[in-house]
Amino acid sequence: MALRRTLLLSTLCTAAAALAPLGHAQAQAGDYPNRPIKLIVPFAPGGSTDMVARLLADKMGPILGKAVVVDNKGGAGGSIGADAIAKSAPDGYTIGMATVSTHGANPAIYTKLPYNAVKDFAPITNVMSVPSVFVVHPSVPAKTMQEFIALAKANPGKYTFASPGTGSLGHANIENFMNLAGIDLLHIPYKGAGQAATDALAGQVNAMTDNLPSTLANIQSGKLRPLAVLALKRSPVLPDVPTYTELGYPGMGDGGWFGLVAPAGTPKEIIAKLNAAAHKAMAMPDYLEKQKSISGESMANTPEQFAKQIDAAIARYTAVAKRANIKMD
Repeated sequence: MALRRTLLLSTLCTAAAALAPLGHAQAQAGDYPNRPIKLIVPFAPGGSTDMVARLLADKMGPILGKAVVVDNKGGAGGSIGADAIAKSAPDGYTIGMATVSTHGANPAIYTKLPYNAVKDFAPITNVMSVPSVFVVHPSVPAKTMQEFIALAKANPGKYTFASPGTGSLGHANIENFMNLAGIDLLHIPYKGAGQAATDALAGQVNAMTDNLPSTLANIQSGKLRPLAVLALKRSPVLPDVPTYTELGYPGMGDGGWFGLVAPAGTPKEIIAKLNAAAHKAMAMPDYLEKQKSISGESMANTPEQFAKQIDAAIARYTAVAKRANIKMD
């Protein structure tokens, strides 16, 4: 009888120990959040990722009852910040922004990435798609993309394009376009989008691609000429500029996106709470007004749908990197 009681007690203790982490996670989810949440942006302040993050954080904080504080950790094409998100405690108090760079191009191009874009993250929701735009300096004698392609085909290697750096998303996108269009442009890499834009505005390089919000003022002033947008549909602020798909190049994809992720292992209940809060924020009238002002389109979806979008981006840029032989350590 004593032996039976001992075995029963041992079994109950083992079961309690096994259930303890689950009970702790449920308790955490139940009172979550009870302190501010850090939202890591893997790029410098002022860019498109930062704009989307701050807009979302401003609305999610009151919904969750605790502040959502933006923390910019730029560098290495977003890899430093993405790695910081991946290595944070999976308790819901550190989340981050994922982009087509950090969760698409970087995993395809960098051979020594410090994080795994799939295994190290728990997708929460995609948030917003913001178009990028292919622009040329006004000195380029092409008013349309068709005319630019004809010029490039007639003069292989003559026309230059600027990118924020070798292996950057801007580099990968134009390499993809050159392959699809059958043209040869000369790549001029810079240390960041700001330097690339400076030389594009000065006419030192003929073309570049950049996020539309960052480029719009220079387009509207006539300092740069837009020839195509990378987006699901035409931008309302550039209604006369066609998408790559309209031009016959659906292989360019549907543009950049900005979504929310947490470290892998974050309890599903917390992921669900963050997803619901983000979706509620994205439906607010003033949020929608600001989204429209930067030519954004809502990408709100489920964690499972966002995971599939990440997989698709990695597959697309892996194919681009292989064709163009783009590999970085």
